[in-house]
Amino acid sequence: MSLRLATFNVENLMHRFDFSGYRNQLNEDRTLALFDIQNEAEYRLLEQARTIAQSDDTRQLTALAIAATRADIICRQEVDNIEALKAFEYGYLFKMIGQGYRQKYTTAGNDARGIDVAVMMRSETAQGQPIEFVRMTSHAHVTFEQFDLLTPELAALGFLANERIFRRDCLEIDLTLGGVPLTLYLVHFKSMGPPRNGLDGREATMPLRMAEAQAVRRIIEERFGKDHAADKRWAICGDMNDYRQRVKIEGDSFDGYRFEVVDEALSSINVLTAGGFCENVVERRPEMDRWSFYHTRGPEERHLCQLDYILLSKLLAARNATAVPDIIRNGQPWRTIFPPGQEVERFPRAGWDRPKASDHCPVVINLDMA
Repeated sequence: MSLRLATFNVENLMHRFDFSGYRNQLNEDRTLALFDIQNEAEYRLLEQARTIAQSDDTRQLTALAIAATRADIICRQEVDNIEALKAFEYGYLFKMIGQGYRQKYTTAGNDARGIDVAVMMRSETAQGQPIEFVRMTSHAHVTFEQFDLLTPELAALGFLANERIFRRDCLEIDLTLGGVPLTLYLVHFKSMGPPRNGLDGREATMPLRMAEAQAVRRIIEERFGKDHAADKRWAICGDMNDYRQRVKIEGDSFDGYRFEVVDEALSSINVLTAGGFCENVVERRPEMDRWSFYHTRGPEERHLCQLDYILLSKLLAARNATAVPDIIRNGQPWRTIFPPGQEVERFPRAGWDRPKASDHCPVVINLDMA
């Protein structure tokens, strides 16, 4: 009995327009910045037209990337609400590909922009095993105080004991696959952002991601028992905005690129994998070929890294010891720099920077659930 499980940050699957760019230049789209817009009413009209025109190409590519996973269950990040999910699934996935995901679940989390985690599931697997939803549990309400996770580093950053830990949620989805139980934990950890307070964006936000990772582990241990959790069927899926390695890129397209694998001394991922609690199965791939995201702030700061994870419980990882995840990179924009031998045929109409399926790549694995 097999299951294809995937995760994908689809990036801003919105059901509404965002007009904040009129007053906040950081949120203004670069296209509109080229024009002399006289007032907010004119800005709103132009922003609506721009968003609609750009979204169709983007969502076609997003749908192609999801279809390429051939997933029975796909965990999603940056979904506005259930209506956005339904509209995308019917208008793009179903109409373009012809195979829909009838079961769709999400709930409002803590993100200020309203982008949440979600899951889409087929009614049955490709092998015909029924996929049945049991329940959904949000942990968005968990505070630092409840889990005793307010560290001095977080306090120094201004966090209070009664504040919520998760920037989005840790959404717990219980289901059965042909009668076999499986629990999914959908996450989207704190993003890195730009440098601040003399630290780079990753270092400055690391204390919060460490707390989020500790909270996820605590939730799982409390659910299944600390001594038994690793031996249950569960997986943590999502964009964790952190990495244990990165592939540093130097050079240019004229003189050639150089790639170097760099290990990180500290990562929130270590909190979850410590003691064999779970396994980052993407690390079964070669070091140079684990990336799901291309990061750049100009030619002086470029690297490939894994931000998107399927972490399998010790039990599931052991039962699928030879399973190696696929990473679907065909929806990447042309600006993404691929190491030698990893080049793929891009989906039709992918642009230099946009349209694109997402800056993230879907990660998918075939699991034996027997």
